[in-house]
Formats: sequence, C-alpha cells, structure tokens
Amino acid sequence: MVKAHVSTHELVAGRYRPLDVLHRETNRTCWYGEDVASERPCLLTEIGLPAGIDEETSLRTAAGVVRMSKTMRVLSPGRIAAVVDAVAQEGVLWTVTEPVDGIPLGELLDRQGTFDHVRAARIGLELLEVLEAAHAEGITHGELSPGQVFVHHQGSVVVTGFGLAGATLAPRLSAPSYASPEQARDERIGPAADLWALGAILYTLVEGRPPFRDRDRPAATLKGVDRLPLRAPVRAGSLAPTVQGLLRKSSHERLSRAAVRSALLRVLDEDAEATLPEEPRARRRVLHGVAPGRGSRLLIAGTALAVVTVAAAVLTVTKALPGSDSSTTGEAPAPSASASASAPAPAPPAPSPSVTAPGNRTDETSRPPASPKPTRSPSRTATPTAGTGLPSGYAVYRSPEGFSLALPKGWKPLETQRQEDLAYRVTFGASGDPRTLAVTYSKAVGTDPVAVWRDDVEPGLQDNPGYERLGDIRATTYQGREAADMQWVEDVDGTRVRTFGRGFLIGGGRGYSLRWTTPAADWNDDANQEALDTFLSTFRVPSG
Repeated sequence: MVKAHVSTHELVAGRYRPLDVLHRETNRTCWYGEDVASERPCLLTEIGLPAGIDEETSLRTAAGVVRMSKTMRVLSPGRIAAVVDAVAQEGVLWTVTEPVDGIPLGELLDRQGTFDHVRAARIGLELLEVLEAAHAEGITHGELSPGQVFVHHQGSVVVTGFGLAGATLAPRLSAPSYASPEQARDERIGPAADLWALGAILYTLVEGRPPFRDRDRPAATLKGVDRLPLRAPVRAGSLAPTVQGLLRKSSHERLSRAAVRSALLRVLDEDAEATLPEEPRARRRVLHGVAPGRGSRLLIAGTALAVVTVAAAVLTVTKALPGSDSSTTGEAPAPSASASASAPAPAPPAPSPSVTAPGNRTDETSRPPASPKPTRSPSRTATPTAGTGLPSGYAVYRSPEGFSLALPKGWKPLETQRQEDLAYRVTFGASGDPRTLAVTYSKAVGTDPVAVWRDDVEPGLQDNPGYERLGDIRATTYQGREAADMQWVEDVDGTRVRTFGRGFLIGGGRGYSLRWTTPAADWNDDANQEALDTFLSTFRVPSG
C-alpha cells in the first residue's frame, strides 16, 4: 500500500493535524497525524456518520467510543490501542488514538503475500484472545477487519475499532468483505459476527483474498456475502476445517470460541511435533502426558509469579524476592506498597515470532514484519521519544539476562535473584514510586499455566491479609503461545494493592512471567494503564 502524503491546513477540533494516509476502507480513512498542542504523534481515523444524525447523538457516539476503549484496555491489556479523544464534526466522527509501533495487517498482506497456515493459526489465536475477553463482558466488536489490526515487528498485535459498531453508516460499510451474513441483512448482531470476521481474516491470510470479494458497490458486496456459496480454501492445510466452520452462513452453526481455540492449538502442536528433533519430541509427549504436581514446576502463569520448581533450591529463590512475605512457602511473596517492595503482576511479553492479528485482506509470510515509521512534516518539533512508538518518558531497557522492555524514566532494576542457570527474577521500580514490575524466567515450567496459578500460586496467596482473586484464572495465548492471566487484590503494609499477572511458555521447558502491582485505588489511572500496556507490548525475550 502506498501512503499518500496529504497536508491539511485545517485542524480537527482545532488541535489534531492529519499528515499521511495510512489505510483506507469503504467508509473509513486512517491517518498518521499529530497533536499540535502536545507535539506528539497520534493516529487519526475519519469515519462517516449516518446522514441526518443530530448533534446530541454524535456527541454520545464519540463519548461511547472513548469509554469502550478504556474498558477494553482493562480487559485485554497491551492489545488495545487507547482512544484518547473522539470528535464529531460536519457528519464525520474523528477518533484520536495513541500511536502504535506497528503496521496495519492489511498493508502487511499487501507487502508480503499469503501466510502459511501455521502463521495464520498463530494470528488467529491472538485475535481470538481479544475477542474472548470482549465477549465474556458482553462486548461485540462488530467492525473487525484487517484495517483494525496493527502488527508489531516481532509479531504481537494491537486491535482498534471497539465501540464503532452501529455508530457509522449501516450496515457494516467500513469493510463489507468481512461483514457477516446477518450484518449484510442489517440484522442484530452478537459475538457470532466477530467469529465470522475471524474466519474471513484467516481465509484471507492463507488464500490472499477475502472469502467474498469487494465489488464496486458495498451493497453488492454485502449481497454476495449473504447469498453466494463459500469458495473452498485451497491453501489452508489443516486450518481449512476451522475456516469453513467459522464461515457458516447461519450464526447458530458456527464454531464456538472453545472449539476454535482447540483447533488452532492443534495446528500449532502438529507443526511443533513435525519440527522437533526426536529426543525433545519424546520428552514433550511425556510432559503432556503427566500433570506436574505442586512444587515440581516453575510458576510462570500469572500475577504472583513464583519460582516453584523441580529443585528446592529454586523454591528458596522465590522466598527472598522483593515485596514478598517471607512466611509464604512455595509462592511468590506478597506485593508491598513501598517503592522497593510492591509485588507486580506479570504482564504479557511479546517475544514469539508469531503474528496474531485480525485483519484486512492481507497475508503475511512467516518472516517477522518490519515496523514502519510514521512520516512527519519536516517542520515538526519531535518529542524525546518521537518515532519510537513509545509514550513520552519511556526508553527501552536491555537487561544483562538478554530480555528487553520499555521502562518509565527513573526506573531501574531494584533487585535480581538467581538460582544458578535454572531461574532468575528481576524486579523493577523507582524510588518513591509504589508500583513495581517483576520479570521471572525459568527452565523448568509446567505445561498448564492455569494449573500453575490454581494449584501452586493461589493456595499460598490465600493466607495473605485481605486476599481476593478478581475473576477467573483465564487461559489465553500470547503471540500464539500458551499463557494464563490472574488478577487479585490484598492488603500489604496497610495498603490495598492490586496485581495483574501473565505467564507464558516459550518451548523447550522454558517460560517467562511478568507481574505488575499498583495501589488498588490507583489501578485505573491513565498512567498506570499506559505503563501496563507499554510493558506488555514491548517485552522481548532473548533471541536465539
């Protein structure tokens, strides 16, 4: 896709300047832009509103998009681009989104061609995770397309567009090739419409075209979606039954989210078995066939990442971690509210080579995509982090252990605990800051992240004052890897703290976990949400 440089003298809402067209769809144009008040880059999306809409409805629509973005950032940390402002003027809804260090999935397909079915399955898993988080809270995206998905250069994805369904020109004109049959008929939609869009994206990734092609008029495209038979995929390999099951015309007959997850994981497992050498393959079968018991695996799964492992020596490491309760046995210690002691919850890293994103009609090869840099006006005064895709005041930290991530100004390692070459934990923070982030690595992890949280972590946490788990321990994926999330609150030194944790497996018996802890009263502060989003989107495991 070629970006057309467009310079506009008229500011949106007197503040935002569109600079370069990034992506176009039927009723939506996305621009690289800048906030002239703060001199920071942003993404501007221009969306046509229905004719005759009154001012009150326009304002309500704009406020709803911002509100939905905040909700989804909490439900799916690190995978939702924050909408910082929305403005309705002259029949157009403009959304202002934080800059994303990535490339639209549609553009990636244009550049690289079709994906193999394994890469597409990884993308499907990551997209499915975002949809699962939304659907569990009764939220339907309803506008999912490749133009709503950005892919980081190492494979993680960020989704935009929540809150737009029903707000723009109906029915589903922004990307009619990805509309479900019920949307084509302008019927009420639900989660099944998102699953259809997921199937259409997977189809496009492997086939190089959407299942129902764009015609000259949106109405003609939608008519085809509703009435024409599906062209059977020919390049989908073992992914074909999943794609066809998602693209069933009747919403009641489509595959469930659980069935899709199982099918996509099978595709990845088959690929892993085919590429493993004989000895590791046999070991993998043993690991999958035996459920590790308590104390026999590293806790990598959730917020209170504990290094409970096969060796008692590794267990000793976890008991001395900063922010821990020294009386806790076999668990990561409870977070403290002090700058050097609060225990963070694991945030999702973005290391694997997989790309998981819903998308447009674009396909991706197995090579990691390169991340484009926004084109800016020559006269623009750059902020210290301009062009990095990072929030102002953040910089990338590269650890001696090999991993990297972006940290706020003034943050540094507070303490590192190590057990020979089996496991380590690094806790980050800053003097006077009650928040902390901990990164843990181990060579001895279990094969079920949910079980680790449930069986190894939570029993110890239940002894902590005021402990309460928030919601279920949730199986998830991160860049196509198995993972689990857990959140809880507890009382530490008289302060109520909240922790989010995510752990994930990277293969070969190894795993990472990140945990992020803040005072519970401050959890929803924009700065805290920005920090968590940044940790999740920038964490990278060592290469090789």
